[in-house]
Amino acid sequence: MPQDKAKKQAGRAKAQASRDPAVVRRADAAHFPGSSVHASLASEIGLRIVRGDYPPGSILPNEAKWAETFNVSRSAVREAIKMLMAKSLLASRPKIGSWVEPKERWNLLDRDVLAWYATAPDRETFLRTVQEFRHIIEPEASAFAAMRRSDEQMAEISLACREMGEAANLPERIRADTRFHLAILRASGNDLLVPLGVLIESALDHLFVFTTRQVSDQNRAQKLHEAIEKNIRLQRPAAARNAVHKLLADTDEGIGSRRR
Repeated sequence: MPQDKAKKQAGRAKAQASRDPAVVRRADAAHFPGSSVHASLASEIGLRIVRGDYPPGSILPNEAKWAETFNVSRSAVREAIKMLMAKSLLASRPKIGSWVEPKERWNLLDRDVLAWYATAPDRETFLRTVQEFRHIIEPEASAFAAMRRSDEQMAEISLACREMGEAANLPERIRADTRFHLAILRASGNDLLVPLGVLIESALDHLFVFTTRQVSDQNRAQKLHEAIEKNIRLQRPAAARNAVHKLLADTDEGIGSRRR
């Protein structure tokens, strides 16, 4: 009987604790890893901004409100806000607080911003933007790669192409696909394209996830990549450029079919 009484008392204490505001964790509080609370918080707020929860010009909640919402310290909130300011998503002023900057000021080549943008509701608009960027850059980059690539760079391109065809699952194929295109940018010999390619790596991953799932004929997609690899290997710039145009046209069709 004493044990039953003790259990009942423990149960009542637990129920009381669950009703105590001091120990209730808010339903929308995030579970952040302790070593990167501010980075995880910046990611959550950044995603909300990019997907439109806080449109440009909006004044964000103050530090105390964010700290309460996510059950984190105010210092973590300050660091998160600093990170978002560095990415040009936010501006801040004493006695006013932080507000969302116009979209044209956002650093869309930042890895984090790209990742948030790619998961926003208008994701397909973003993917078409990425695709337009590829039309501007990749055909000429492939032509330059055909003229300038080293043997080591060619081996990297060929390996990625081969691993695409041998991939056992979709994630493996997408990783190889991204490596293939980034290797071509590096082989182009243009120093400005190398950091640019690294920055858009996240965007390419999201694009390839989308388009690979839309394309039912993976053999055709593989052959289009192999044509690019072959013409770079044989050092035929015009043919490499044309091969990229064909691949991009095929990807355009995959994106367009999702809208129909």
